[in-house]
Amino acid sequence: MGLPMATNLFNGFKNEADFIIFDINQKTTSNFLKDHNTDPNNKDKVKVAKSPLEVAQEATVIVTMLPASQHVEGVYFGKDGLLEALGENHIVMDASTIDQSMATRVAKVLQEKGAKAIDAPVSGGTGGAQAGTLTFMVGSRTNADFEIAKPYLEKMGKNIVYCGTNGNGQVAKICNNMLLGISMIATSETMNLGVRMGMDPKLLAGILNTSSGRCWSSEVYNPCPGVQENSAATRGYTGGFGMPLMAKDLRLAVNAAVETKSTVLLGALAQQLYNQMAANKDYEQLDFSAAYKWLSENAK
Repeated sequence: MGLPMATNLFNGFKNEADFIIFDINQKTTSNFLKDHNTDPNNKDKVKVAKSPLEVAQEATVIVTMLPASQHVEGVYFGKDGLLEALGENHIVMDASTIDQSMATRVAKVLQEKGAKAIDAPVSGGTGGAQAGTLTFMVGSRTNADFEIAKPYLEKMGKNIVYCGTNGNGQVAKICNNMLLGISMIATSETMNLGVRMGMDPKLLAGILNTSSGRCWSSEVYNPCPGVQENSAATRGYTGGFGMPLMAKDLRLAVNAAVETKSTVLLGALAQQLYNQMAANKDYEQLDFSAAYKWLSENAK
């Protein structure tokens, strides 16, 4: 997700500012440099930092995209982290999906340093990241802070939604992904059932998508191989949104339900299924729509 998002952000501001990047995966930063610094018009516009601290020392507008809360904590508060150099000239946007308490903690500490803190998790998948059509669910201390962040987010997304105070972006994202996890399992069960009963999967998907069972998982990201030409399912479930990430997001939702005394029966069941798949060596590297494959193979 982070690489195509960074590409769109760079392309949106390459004529206005230099760009500094950091990633522990050196292959990712090398590819970014290769793609952009080789263009004569962009020569030396991109620099690779040695640490998050160096990013904060050289840039006043910062966007982070990290897998989970522990990674956010390390990048912001760890040795050579962002926090050491942040001040009142900085605006920091975190697009990670993390628990609400971590988002509010980050915001509080950054605001104490004088920086503007924005939690802005995304929805739309790798396809949306590449196309620049992501939805950003934004939490910030004030609407004014949101308006400052919005032009940067608009270079990476199409729907930029202000959700209220810091942490509310994470609330929206966790709820969305709980529904997504549940609906992907339901779509996988439905497609499996229809195929086993002899129905052509493309025909079945077409009927579902013009009927009351229609959802994003059936229409845009169908988990049955061959139904959609460019889906992760048709690519052998490679790329896309990984099993461990969906398992993590569902754990965030279930933990939030425990804290708020909310009932999430289907969310908890979806969490258990994705935990199993994420812990399976044959599935841990696959896209989350491989729930279809798991259900099919485990029904034999």
